[in-house]
Amino acid sequence: MRKLIMKMSISVDGFVGGAKGEVESWIFKSSDESSRAWGVGLSWEAGVIIMGRKSFEAMAPYWPTATGPFAAPMNQIPKAVFTQKGFKNILPNAEQSPAAASWAEARVFDGDLAEEISKLKSEPGKPIMAIGGAGFMRSLIATGLIDEYHLATHPVVLGEGLQIFNGIARPLDLKLIDVKAFPGGIIARTYSI
Repeated sequence: MRKLIMKMSISVDGFVGGAKGEVESWIFKSSDESSRAWGVGLSWEAGVIIMGRKSFEAMAPYWPTATGPFAAPMNQIPKAVFTQKGFKNILPNAEQSPAAASWAEARVFDGDLAEEISKLKSEPGKPIMAIGGAGFMRSLIATGLIDEYHLATHPVVLGEGLQIFNGIARPLDLKLIDVKAFPGGIIARTYSI
Protein backbone atom coordinates (compact mmCIF):
# COMPACT_ATOMS: atom_id res chain seq x y z
CA MET A 1 0.00 0.00 0.00
CA ARG A 2 1.40 3.37 -0.93
CA LYS A 3 1.69 6.29 1.49
CA LEU A 4 -0.45 9.40 1.55
CA ILE A 5 1.69 12.47 2.24
CA MET A 6 0.33 15.92 3.03
CA LYS A 7 2.55 18.88 2.07
CA MET A 8 1.52 22.26 3.45
CA SER A 9 2.96 25.68 4.27
CA ILE A 10 1.90 27.04 7.63
CA SER A 11 2.51 30.16 9.71
CA VAL A 12 4.12 30.07 13.15
CA ASP A 13 0.67 30.58 14.67
CA GLY A 14 -0.86 27.67 12.74
CA PHE A 15 -2.58 29.27 9.75
CA VAL A 16 -2.28 27.98 6.16
CA GLY A 17 -3.85 31.06 4.62
CA GLY A 18 -4.96 34.53 5.60
CA ALA A 19 -8.54 35.32 6.57
CA LYS A 20 -9.57 35.19 2.89
CA GLY A 21 -7.23 32.31 2.04
CA GLU A 22 -4.46 34.56 0.74
CA VAL A 23 -0.92 33.17 0.74
CA GLU A 24 0.94 35.38 -1.74
CA SER A 25 1.74 38.06 0.84
CA TRP A 26 3.65 35.69 3.16
CA ILE A 27 4.44 32.33 1.67
CA PHE A 28 7.07 33.50 -0.83
CA LYS A 29 8.86 36.06 1.38
CA SER A 30 10.87 33.46 3.27
CA SER A 31 11.40 31.07 0.37
CA ASP A 32 15.01 30.55 -0.65
CA GLU A 33 16.86 28.31 -3.08
CA SER A 34 17.38 25.49 -0.58
CA SER A 35 13.77 25.48 0.68
CA ARG A 36 12.54 25.43 -2.92
CA ALA A 37 14.91 22.54 -3.69
CA TRP A 38 13.48 20.64 -0.70
CA GLY A 39 9.92 21.24 -1.94
CA VAL A 40 10.74 20.26 -5.52
CA GLY A 41 12.55 17.11 -4.33
CA LEU A 42 9.59 16.14 -2.19
CA SER A 43 7.26 16.70 -5.15
CA TRP A 44 9.31 14.37 -7.38
CA GLU A 45 8.81 11.56 -4.84
CA ALA A 46 5.08 11.55 -5.64
CA GLY A 47 3.39 9.15 -8.03
CA VAL A 48 0.24 11.30 -8.08
CA ILE A 49 -0.60 14.77 -6.79
CA ILE A 50 -4.08 15.17 -5.30
CA MET A 51 -6.06 18.29 -4.44
CA GLY A 52 -9.57 19.58 -4.02
CA ARG A 53 -11.62 21.11 -6.82
CA LYS A 54 -10.99 24.75 -5.87
CA SER A 55 -7.22 24.33 -5.83
CA PHE A 56 -7.30 22.35 -9.05
CA GLU A 57 -9.34 25.01 -10.84
CA ALA A 58 -6.93 27.69 -9.62
CA MET A 59 -3.76 25.77 -10.53
CA ALA A 60 -4.68 24.11 -13.84
CA PRO A 61 -4.60 27.30 -15.94
CA TYR A 62 -1.35 28.50 -14.32
CA TRP A 63 1.06 25.57 -14.29
CA PRO A 64 1.17 24.52 -17.98
CA THR A 65 2.90 27.81 -18.90
CA ALA A 66 4.88 28.30 -15.67
CA THR A 67 8.67 28.17 -15.78
CA GLY A 68 9.76 28.15 -12.11
CA PRO A 69 11.39 25.25 -10.27
CA PHE A 70 8.06 23.61 -9.38
CA ALA A 71 6.74 23.66 -12.97
CA ALA A 72 8.30 20.36 -14.08
CA PRO A 73 6.92 18.17 -11.27
CA MET A 74 3.58 19.98 -11.26
CA ASN A 75 3.18 19.37 -15.00
CA GLN A 76 4.68 15.89 -15.29
CA ILE A 77 3.30 14.05 -12.27
CA PRO A 78 -0.27 12.74 -12.77
CA LYS A 79 -3.00 14.63 -10.93
CA ALA A 80 -6.27 13.70 -9.25
CA VAL A 81 -9.00 16.08 -8.17
CA PHE A 82 -11.56 15.42 -5.44
CA THR A 83 -14.94 17.11 -5.65
CA GLN A 84 -18.37 16.86 -4.07
CA LYS A 85 -19.89 19.60 -6.22
CA GLY A 86 -19.12 18.31 -9.70
CA PHE A 87 -16.26 19.19 -11.93
CA LYS A 88 -15.89 20.86 -15.28
CA ASN A 89 -12.75 20.22 -17.30
CA ILE A 90 -11.31 23.70 -17.61
CA LEU A 91 -8.61 22.62 -20.07
CA PRO A 92 -10.61 21.01 -22.86
CA ASN A 93 -7.96 21.76 -25.50
CA ALA A 94 -5.06 19.84 -24.00
CA GLU A 95 -3.46 19.22 -27.38
CA GLN A 96 -1.54 22.47 -27.01
CA SER A 97 1.18 20.96 -24.78
CA PRO A 98 2.06 17.87 -22.76
CA ALA A 99 1.92 20.03 -19.62
CA ALA A 100 -1.67 21.09 -20.30
CA ALA A 101 -2.55 17.48 -21.15
CA SER A 102 -1.32 16.32 -17.74
CA TRP A 103 -3.88 18.65 -16.13
CA ALA A 104 -6.68 17.89 -18.59
CA GLU A 105 -6.21 14.15 -18.00
CA ALA A 106 -6.49 14.41 -14.20
CA ARG A 107 -8.52 11.68 -12.56
CA VAL A 108 -11.73 12.94 -10.97
CA PHE A 109 -13.03 11.41 -7.74
CA ASP A 110 -16.50 12.43 -6.60
CA GLY A 111 -17.45 9.68 -4.15
CA ASP A 112 -16.85 9.31 -0.42
CA LEU A 113 -13.41 10.81 0.30
CA ALA A 114 -12.21 8.07 2.67
CA GLU A 115 -13.29 5.30 0.28
CA GLU A 116 -11.72 7.01 -2.73
CA ILE A 117 -8.45 7.67 -0.87
CA SER A 118 -8.33 4.05 0.33
CA LYS A 119 -8.72 2.84 -3.26
CA LEU A 120 -6.01 5.19 -4.46
CA LYS A 121 -3.66 4.07 -1.68
CA SER A 122 -4.21 0.41 -2.63
CA GLU A 123 -2.97 1.02 -6.18
CA PRO A 124 0.68 0.28 -6.96
CA GLY A 125 3.08 3.17 -7.33
CA LYS A 126 4.96 5.93 -5.61
CA PRO A 127 3.39 7.92 -2.73
CA ILE A 128 0.35 10.16 -3.08
CA MET A 129 1.08 13.85 -2.42
CA ALA A 130 -1.81 15.99 -1.14
CA ILE A 131 -1.52 19.73 -1.74
CA GLY A 132 -4.01 22.55 -1.84
CA GLY A 133 -6.49 24.43 0.26
CA ALA A 134 -7.52 24.34 3.88
CA GLY A 135 -10.97 22.81 3.34
CA PHE A 136 -9.65 19.84 1.39
CA MET A 137 -6.84 19.30 3.90
CA ARG A 138 -9.25 19.38 6.87
CA SER A 139 -11.41 16.78 5.14
CA LEU A 140 -8.37 14.66 4.35
CA ILE A 141 -7.10 14.85 7.95
CA ALA A 142 -10.55 13.75 9.16
CA THR A 143 -10.28 10.52 7.15
CA GLY A 144 -7.34 9.39 9.30
CA LEU A 145 -5.59 8.11 6.16
CA ILE A 146 -2.61 10.50 6.01
CA ASP A 147 0.66 8.66 6.67
CA GLU A 148 3.04 11.63 6.73
CA TYR A 149 2.70 15.37 7.30
CA HIS A 150 5.30 17.64 5.68
CA LEU A 151 4.78 21.05 7.23
CA ALA A 152 6.89 24.00 6.11
CA THR A 153 6.60 26.56 8.92
CA HIS A 154 7.22 30.09 7.63
CA PRO A 155 8.60 32.79 9.95
CA VAL A 156 5.42 34.84 10.03
CA VAL A 157 2.58 35.34 12.51
CA LEU A 158 -0.71 36.02 10.73
CA GLY A 159 -2.96 36.52 13.76
CA GLU A 160 -5.98 35.10 11.95
CA GLY A 161 -6.73 32.97 8.95
CA LEU A 162 -7.51 29.48 7.75
CA GLN A 163 -6.49 26.45 9.79
CA ILE A 164 -6.32 22.76 8.95
CA PHE A 165 -6.06 21.19 12.40
CA ASN A 166 -9.11 22.85 13.95
CA GLY A 167 -12.16 20.74 14.62
CA ILE A 168 -10.42 17.36 14.61
CA ALA A 169 -12.42 14.63 16.33
CA ARG A 170 -9.51 13.16 18.28
CA PRO A 171 -5.89 14.12 18.98
CA LEU A 172 -3.31 13.17 16.36
CA ASP A 173 -0.25 11.56 17.93
CA LEU A 174 2.52 12.43 15.50
CA LYS A 175 6.14 11.25 15.47
CA LEU A 176 8.74 13.77 14.36
CA ILE A 177 10.95 12.01 11.81
CA ASP A 178 12.87 14.89 10.22
CA VAL A 179 13.57 18.61 10.64
CA LYS A 180 15.28 20.91 8.17
CA ALA A 181 15.98 24.62 8.70
CA PHE A 182 16.53 26.88 5.70
CA PRO A 183 18.36 30.24 5.43
CA GLY A 184 15.17 32.22 4.73
CA GLY A 185 13.71 31.06 8.06
CA ILE A 186 11.45 28.22 6.91
CA ILE A 187 11.57 25.13 9.10
CA ALA A 188 10.37 21.94 7.43
CA ARG A 189 9.11 19.28 9.79
CA THR A 190 8.13 15.79 8.73
CA TYR A 191 5.81 13.80 10.97
CA SER A 192 4.51 10.27 10.63
CA ILE A 193 1.50 8.67 12.27
